[in-house]
Amino acid sequence: MANILKTSIGKKVIMSLSGLFLILFLTIHAACNGAYLLPNGAENFNAVCEFMSLPIVTVMVPLLALGFVVHIVYAFILYIQDYKARGKERYAVANKTKADFASKNMIVLGVLVLVGLALHLTDFWANMQLPELTGNKDKVLAGAVAMTQTFEKLYVYILYLVWFVFLWLHLNHGFWSAFHSIGMNNNKWMKRWQWIGYIYSTIIVLIFMAVATKGYLVANGFCTA
Repeated sequence: MANILKTSIGKKVIMSLSGLFLILFLTIHAACNGAYLLPNGAENFNAVCEFMSLPIVTVMVPLLALGFVVHIVYAFILYIQDYKARGKERYAVANKTKADFASKNMIVLGVLVLVGLALHLTDFWANMQLPELTGNKDKVLAGAVAMTQTFEKLYVYILYLVWFVFLWLHLNHGFWSAFHSIGMNNNKWMKRWQWIGYIYSTIIVLIFMAVATKGYLVANGFCTA
């Protein structure tokens, strides 16, 4: 088993499984954020945030962080491995079509998603969960407050929208690619996974965009939460 995991296929499987784990997290995250879009959104979102702060949920944070680390590390290992394997061919001009943009730029998209994640953690996790973990409960922001505080500025709102586009590109390709890497890649199902991935990533990203948009509108007095 250890020898298999050291092979390219084994590494791809590890990266794919960690990616599917993160996709599961994104699904839960989008569902929780979606509470902000409902009537009495601020109240609903605060209730969800309160639930997410329970010990039974926060204990999953280290596991989630491990999933991110594993996915990122193996992504770079495979990228470097592929880069070396191509040798002089890497200097050839590729015929880059729109259809394969994401597949040819997954590592770049991944880095951009990671940069956006750092911004997101600074805006939300650092103001909502971190103070509680460090014993500064008086500095914890309510979820709805953090939402409007973050998206009050137009440029921040736009940065998040751009980040969501990068996330969509990365997630769209990564979804079906993960199933391909773990062997579910016959001709019949590959097309299905691609369409499922397209629909799934679009729904997830649209939810995030809608939440950010409502946060911006509420923060600037265009509507109520």
